[in-house]
Amino acid sequence: MTLLPAIETETHSNPSASVIWLHGLGADGNDFAPIVPELGLPDHLAVRFIFPHAPTIAVTVNGGAVMPAWYDILAMDIDRQIDTTGLIESSQQIRKFVDRELDRGIDSTKIIIAGFSQGGAVAYHLALSYDKPLAGLLAMSTYLATSDIVQYSDANRAIPIEIHHGTFDPVVPKQLAEQAISALTAKGYTPEYKSYPMEHSVCPEQIADISSWMQQALL
Repeated sequence: MTLLPAIETETHSNPSASVIWLHGLGADGNDFAPIVPELGLPDHLAVRFIFPHAPTIAVTVNGGAVMPAWYDILAMDIDRQIDTTGLIESSQQIRKFVDRELDRGIDSTKIIIAGFSQGGAVAYHLALSYDKPLAGLLAMSTYLATSDIVQYSDANRAIPIEIHHGTFDPVVPKQLAEQAISALTAKGYTPEYKSYPMEHSVCPEQIADISSWMQQALL
């Protein structure tokens, strides 16, 4: 099984849980790796964090510039004009990381899928379609791009979904988070939503909330 390159870090030896965390457009796995110590997870919670690097592709909305991206973005109305085929392909690539964690002895109910911005759209697609129950889905400053085509898995109908968004986000407007909440609620999911007075970023208050949510999800 060939995997994308990734950064791995463990809070303690012999991890019993895993978090697979996807970065945004133009970044790489290094973007969120420094957050791990800031989460201040308790000593009894041994977690393996995996930060995959997206492949490098030309991005249409950025004038065809080549950069790390999970899929192409075709126009600024990013919730509609995206490369859905590329998004699904990236989801399949990240699924390999989930499957490898199972092979390593981590139960699926101890695996969290997290994603920021473009990575969040991939995280949505993967977690909602995965055929074994997962611990949770963390969607940050992102949107549910494949709500009309994802094959919703019965195994994750009760998955804890935490949605975070900046109220002043100029890149992914908060309305897209609200649309995701409406779509998920209509499908019977019960997402939790938190907003923060920030732009397209992560703030200290949010990091504290992520820590609390992860500890609850991985109980």
